[in-house]
Amino acid sequence: MERLAKRIRTISPSQTLAISAKAKAMKAAGESVINFGVGEPDFATPEHIMDAARTALDKGYTKYTPSAGIPELRRAIAEKLQRDNGLDYEASQIVVSNGAKHSVFNVCYALLEEGDEVIIPAPYWLTYPEVVKTCGGVPVFVRASKRAGFKITPEQLKAAITPKTKLFIFNSPCNPTGAVYSEEEVRALAEVCVEAGIFVLSDEIYEKLVYGEVKPFSFAACSEEAKNLTVTVNGVSKTYAMTGWRIGYLAAPKDIAKAIDSFQSHATSNPNSVAQYATLKALSSPEAAVEEMVARFARRRLAMIERISDMVGAYCIIPDGAFYAMLVVNGVYGKSFGNKQINNSVDFANTLLDAAKVAVVPGAAFGADECVRLSYSLSMKDMLEGLDRIDAFIRSLQ
Repeated sequence: MERLAKRIRTISPSQTLAISAKAKAMKAAGESVINFGVGEPDFATPEHIMDAARTALDKGYTKYTPSAGIPELRRAIAEKLQRDNGLDYEASQIVVSNGAKHSVFNVCYALLEEGDEVIIPAPYWLTYPEVVKTCGGVPVFVRASKRAGFKITPEQLKAAITPKTKLFIFNSPCNPTGAVYSEEEVRALAEVCVEAGIFVLSDEIYEKLVYGEVKPFSFAACSEEAKNLTVTVNGVSKTYAMTGWRIGYLAAPKDIAKAIDSFQSHATSNPNSVAQYATLKALSSPEAAVEEMVARFARRRLAMIERISDMVGAYCIIPDGAFYAMLVVNGVYGKSFGNKQINNSVDFANTLLDAAKVAVVPGAAFGADECVRLSYSLSMKDMLEGLDRIDAFIRSLQ
């Protein structure tokens, strides 16, 4: 008899956190490590948001709340979706959870039966397939080519749909590639989903982090038919530098929202009460605070792209959103550093960390073994120093 359930045995550990843990251990030991690994803003949570949390504590808002979140927060999220995304939802269609990752799990748990297929564009956020497998689903990967800017086409999506397809997971702006689908591209994909009658999980956690003239577009905004098939997932972690506060949310058709609320009431009860009040304040924050953070990311993005353009043996597809770039490094596969041969992205990342004290995430974790992921959510100084080390490392390979 197996000690562990099959659904747990299928899960792969997060390579993002594994690399970060190794880098932190090296740094704690006194080594000069630069970490491009974990994706979180390097800014403090804005003071007015922390003040709201302190006020909530002072007022004793530390008890259970409704499982789907306090009513005023659910209303504020509905207003945000109408204001920013042109989406009309009642507060009862909003479920606040313990981070957007929790929301993703809730959606998959509510929709998937054993053996249902879930289409996931690759490169993908490494958690998607693990959640799908845990919920009994079967991940079906559709490769987005570098030539297409890491975006899949409607024809690719349509070709991947079978009678077993239940769900399409869509992420724009995308982790790990930074790809942002245009309104026209989103509408074309939505037409395929509506025609096939498959559900969509639209992860829009990076929606505010876009650069230049690029604008994201919500999947559910394509049509009423698309909206009735779509669950939109978002949160405050990235936009307001609130990763540790663990507040995410989803907006769904009424029957799906009701089912998820019921499940969450048994699984976790309510999300953190104090963090909910902080989030309520965050959603009413002046846009200037968010715009300043985005402007700083934009400067780092341009500096990263410029520095990578001078590298020999590596290049990147220019990202339009989030705070990641995929560095294409398979041109050095087969080369060696000392007696260590580099044959894949895991070899590259491990050898780079040992040799140059730079942490990156292997692209294999995202279904893109030809790449490693770099985050530019670190200081400009550290980022440029880290890129110099990567360049020197690549040039040293034999």
